[in-house]
Amino acid sequence: MLKGINHEWKGTLRVSIRLESQAQTTTTTAPPTTALAITKGRWITNWDAENPEFWNSVGRATATRNLKWSIFAEFLGFIVWQLFAIVAVYLPTAGFDYTTSQLFWLISMPSLVGATLRIPYTFMVARFGGRNWTIISALLLLIPAGGLALAVSTTATPFWVMLVLAGLAGFGGGNFASSMANITYFYPAAQKGWALGLNAAGGNLGAAVAQLLVPIAITIFAAGSLQLPMAGLIWIPFILLAVVGASRHMHNLSNARSDVRGALACLGEKHLWIIASLYIGTFGSFIGFSAVFPKLLLDVFPGFSSFQLGTAVISLAFLGPLVGSLARPYGGKLGDRFGGARVTMSSLAVMAAVTVGVILTLPLANLWIFMALFLALFTTSGIGNGSTYRMIPAVFALRAAGETSAEARAVVARKAAAALGLISAIGAYGGFLVPQALGLSIARTGSYVPAFGVFVAVYLLLMCVTWYCYLRRGTIYADQGV
Repeated sequence: MLKGINHEWKGTLRVSIRLESQAQTTTTTAPPTTALAITKGRWITNWDAENPEFWNSVGRATATRNLKWSIFAEFLGFIVWQLFAIVAVYLPTAGFDYTTSQLFWLISMPSLVGATLRIPYTFMVARFGGRNWTIISALLLLIPAGGLALAVSTTATPFWVMLVLAGLAGFGGGNFASSMANITYFYPAAQKGWALGLNAAGGNLGAAVAQLLVPIAITIFAAGSLQLPMAGLIWIPFILLAVVGASRHMHNLSNARSDVRGALACLGEKHLWIIASLYIGTFGSFIGFSAVFPKLLLDVFPGFSSFQLGTAVISLAFLGPLVGSLARPYGGKLGDRFGGARVTMSSLAVMAAVTVGVILTLPLANLWIFMALFLALFTTSGIGNGSTYRMIPAVFALRAAGETSAEARAVVARKAAAALGLISAIGAYGGFLVPQALGLSIARTGSYVPAFGVFVAVYLLLMCVTWYCYLRRGTIYADQGV
């Protein structure tokens, strides 16, 4: 009997050991909450940024790595977006027989196409994956960069060819929307603002870097003649580096979802159009003046718009987008402290006053006064960029709080998410409108003053709109300090 019990106990022990071994095997094969589940194509299937354990173990490092390469790719996108605006200034000297109106079309066309592309680009991350679309969108930059190098190598290039290539440079402007959409999926709600601010500022700096380095690149080895193809060629290795880096270090998230229905519903929301108009005034001014600043400096101060450093020429135009880019994050911070609407209205008021100063001092032809006023204009437009963008979630959060049903609040939340992408797209059209207004002004009147007068009127109108909609006493937005 004891032998039977002993035999049964040994059998039970063997079964127990076998079941425990199987349980351990199952545990080791299932991905724990502190590990990434990555499938073929670098798709992460268990991303959970709101889980503190996941975020602190692998989430933060992974998100940071994706953010760095996203910033680099978007930075190059802004550079390519600005190439034709910079090169257009040198085309007449290089022997291209283009009219002033045609040059302003080359300056403004990238913004027109880039603003339009931001709308579909917003949904590409969910369709193809953040890593995959970063690779695709970076590769697309090779077309305008390489095309520019070929087009400017001969003065026989027809204007329509140059204009098409300028439009294709809009690929770089579209990158902002997809890059911002991608990064927002990687970060928890409490850290989205900072991550998106870094992403935006890093991209905006591309405009300043392009304004600084392109003139150097086309003159440093010129030996008496401009090397315009270098304006496009120098960026090709960096674009390829971005492609390789994104391929090796970035990820796709399986839980990234686009909301086309939310975007369509958002088109009927009046606050979308109100804030978008404010963003045209702030970001549109930044990107528009960034594009046209080299042309303005050359026209108003032909002998002082740049200075010689050895054989290289350094244009002063890079200072404008540089200070505007650096000011943008502070607009968001000031908006957090004093309210986005209050900071936006103050920015528009200063922009109007500074533009009046430009009008009054243009006849003096004083470079330093002109530069000081425009640097102030770039700085306040950069601050206004950040504060206006900060208003979007704040306004829609109050809209949601005013709804009585959970379903209605969910609809407003979807509109808020869609508004971030749509407003960035609509605001970028300012990059087309500003150069076109200046080009029309100089062509019709021989002066830039009428265009600046229009800008003053627009800034004052937008300032009144901001006050009436969001700061007027008695409105919920004023009471809550939007």
